[in-house]
Amino acid sequence: MTRERAMQLRAVIMNAVSKEDDVVAFENPSLLPEWKPDVNFEAGRKIVYFGVVYKVLQTHTSQISWPPDMAPSLFARVLIPDEDVIPDWEQPDSTNPYMTGDKVRYNGVVYESLIDNNIWSPEAYPAGWRVVE
Repeated sequence: MTRERAMQLRAVIMNAVSKEDDVVAFENPSLLPEWKPDVNFEAGRKIVYFGVVYKVLQTHTSQISWPPDMAPSLFARVLIPDEDVIPDWEQPDSTNPYMTGDKVRYNGVVYESLIDNNIWSPEAYPAGWRVVE
């Protein structure tokens, strides 16, 4: 196989993985396209920016002044963790809330979300979480 053909196949794989669900994208960040300016990004695709996986919220052409970490109307950080790893709680927003069954570690305690679209910490809204460990 030539280098050119290998690069073509990698582009096909990256395109396919970027369309997969959040868990597949989260587990395979090296197979996602990197964010760059002047690229057309389709809504729903996943990309990587400085090692962090983001979901594109609106179809747009990227601009240097709109990187994923500075453009919450265009990108949402994917917070869906590997089910074997319980991450520390991070403040989500309406674009990437925790869903029922998602587990997080908050102040050293593991909690499971009892509701979909959960953007509150276990401390701020205890009724939305249950202690699991």
